[in-house]
Amino acid sequence: MAYNLLKGKRGIITGALDENSIAWKVAEKAHEEGATFVLTNAPIAMRMGEINKLAEKTNSKIIPADATNVDELTNLFTQSQEVLGGKLDFVLHSIGMSVNIRKNIPYTELNYDYYNKGIDVSAMSFHKMLAVAKKLDAINEWGSVVALTYMAAQRTYPFYTDMADIKAMLESIARSFGYHYGLDKKVRINTVSQSPTKTTAGSGVKGFGDFYDYANSIAPLGNASAEDCANYCISLFSDLTRMVTMQNLYHDGGYSTTGVSNEVMTKLGVE
Repeated sequence: MAYNLLKGKRGIITGALDENSIAWKVAEKAHEEGATFVLTNAPIAMRMGEINKLAEKTNSKIIPADATNVDELTNLFTQSQEVLGGKLDFVLHSIGMSVNIRKNIPYTELNYDYYNKGIDVSAMSFHKMLAVAKKLDAINEWGSVVALTYMAAQRTYPFYTDMADIKAMLESIARSFGYHYGLDKKVRINTVSQSPTKTTAGSGVKGFGDFYDYANSIAPLGNASAEDCANYCISLFSDLTRMVTMQNLYHDGGYSTTGVSNEVMTKLGVE
């Protein structure tokens, strides 16, 4: 059921790779709620994914952009306003990549070139995106920017290696930039810390399947789906959350505040 929560609003959605990705679900929900938006991804990701199908389904234009390149981001925000006919009301940052994880390099033996690449793609890109938007005055007052994160930024998950550090930086950028952008333009910036989700990116983490099941056993409500996460993002883009900013918001079925569950205790043979 649609509620017209984003009727008349314009935005940019990054990172939609295929129908399993959270960004893809956000785009579908935003379209249902009346928004118009531009889709963007890095050229290489676009070749790997199916973004053209999403663009057709949501009647959206695709503007390729390398999120680590300020000139390309400037073009993205400039063209988006031209295509959509005005300033933006929302932006989704759904960009993450770790070469160290892809190559199964242990955290204590990180390749620092890969580490820097991960920081640039997954966290610094958020700062660059916000800086470009602010410089161009591309986002309307009371606009909303949301970045997707994971609670490994707060707690140690050995398999998440350098992405844990990178997500911590991402969340810090949301707080720091959220202060300045909120003060100057009333733009709000938040991160959403999502459950383990069966996306193409998430499933690439070693041991993901077992951890997904573990988290599902801990969370009282179970793991939140990509579609539920999209609904949450839509609420943050809407006017219903005008005073929410600089927050890291957990969307994980209660996992982040549950110490242990009866289900897990039973599996361990504890009575």
